[in-house]
Amino acid sequence: MTTTTPVPERPGTGRLAHAPADHPPVPRARVGVVLANLGTPDATDYWSMRRYLSEFLSDQRVVDYPRWKWQPLLQLIILARRPFKSGEAYRGIWNIEKDESPLLTITREQTRKVAEGLAARYGEGVLVDFCMRYGNPATDSVLRRMQAAGCEKILFFPLYPQYASPTTASANDQAFRTLMRLKWQPAIRTVPAYFEHPRYVEALANSVREAYAAAGTPPEVLVASYHGVPKRFLTEGDPYHCQCQKTTRLLREALGWEDDAIQTAFQSQFGPEEWLGPATVDHVAELAHQGRKHIAVISPAFAADCVETLEEIQEEIRASFLEAGGETFTYVPCLNDRDDHIAALLAVIDNELGGWV
Repeated sequence: MTTTTPVPERPGTGRLAHAPADHPPVPRARVGVVLANLGTPDATDYWSMRRYLSEFLSDQRVVDYPRWKWQPLLQLIILARRPFKSGEAYRGIWNIEKDESPLLTITREQTRKVAEGLAARYGEGVLVDFCMRYGNPATDSVLRRMQAAGCEKILFFPLYPQYASPTTASANDQAFRTLMRLKWQPAIRTVPAYFEHPRYVEALANSVREAYAAAGTPPEVLVASYHGVPKRFLTEGDPYHCQCQKTTRLLREALGWEDDAIQTAFQSQFGPEEWLGPATVDHVAELAHQGRKHIAVISPAFAADCVETLEEIQEEIRASFLEAGGETFTYVPCLNDRDDHIAALLAVIDNELGGWV
């Protein structure tokens, strides 16, 4: 007759009251929270950049042209040259001390602070980690690691305040692909867009107030620059454009400013088709031509500073404004690991964990 005795309890494992003596340790049941960001190359050399760009630009949420038409162009022409240019851009912002991109550094720190906040609320029952849609740490490896640690329920949080198919949907797709390959799937929830959450809007407003107070010359206009998507996405049902416009309006109202004090624009456009506009790089030049000498730019769509903000905005877009006759250009940093931003993320997480903790 088989005898059953409790399995000795050890940190991170649960006691099974009716398990046989030789039953392997079982992790305690936990709830997992995964913060998901866009991604980063592992290094700035040609092959690291090529691997990263190939994964990014092969995602049909990002470029939805037919594969038979897009892949030969991408692999044979675009990726023969673009890794050199992108590598140069990343080298200009690279975290030399940690040998990683700023996005990775910031996302790790955000995760640490969120983990501390959740531990204070729920103790060891909630495990927090982060992943990248492209590059490392990969979504698949992180979700599998969390499941192995006992996470039977996972809250998956794409760090994109405004929903867009190439960002939020793509991150969720990757999480679901992992579930498709697991024998035992954890229950999973995805966090919806938080573009109008009061704490997120207030954190944006606080960052603007601080940047304006520190500016030597007060900016005349604040440009809210969001990452771009093709214009047809709007007619195909993507709510991104509308959510960006609402974030701008809510930010203006939180600051108590007049209608024309904040203007919306879109950056990072490529390819021949029409994109949401106006394009930030052209819009800031037009502001200079109109006689606006002092402007500021903020990026409400990015939860962490990255190549699109540190290189594209602070170099290319800044240069466009100054070359057109502008005099002072103020960049308002992303919310990054600011305490009010972490409080906003925790408020969103608390709401989405309802019934699980």
